[in-house]
Amino acid sequence: MKNVLIKIGIGLFVVLIGYFCFLYFAHYSDGIRAGELVKFSKKGVIVKTWEGQISQGVSESLQFEFSVEDSQEQVKQDLINLQGKYVKLHYFERYKKLFWLGDTKYFITKVEESTKPN
Repeated sequence: MKNVLIKIGIGLFVVLIGYFCFLYFAHYSDGIRAGELVKFSKKGVIVKTWEGQISQGVSESLQFEFSVEDSQEQVKQDLINLQGKYVKLHYFERYKKLFWLGDTKYFITKVEESTKPN
């Protein structure tokens, strides 16, 4: 009976680790969004994450909220330098939000300054 419980426990642990690895490494989608960089800040009480937002039009429904992983130093610096300017953001989307990585499922991998369309 003890061996069966140990095997079930190990099996559940392996499944749980596999699930979290899938959520972290698997990307649901990727792409590029453009807009005016409205805000970029570090926030949180216990777990600090980098969060931002671009405006893609005049309506509040055209806001794109995103997160940046701590390891993306160049991306963070580019976003800080380009506040208030028109930017293109290269991103990937995860299947679920992971609270220790950010408030959104969208993570920026590259930032380019762009010109505002007429």
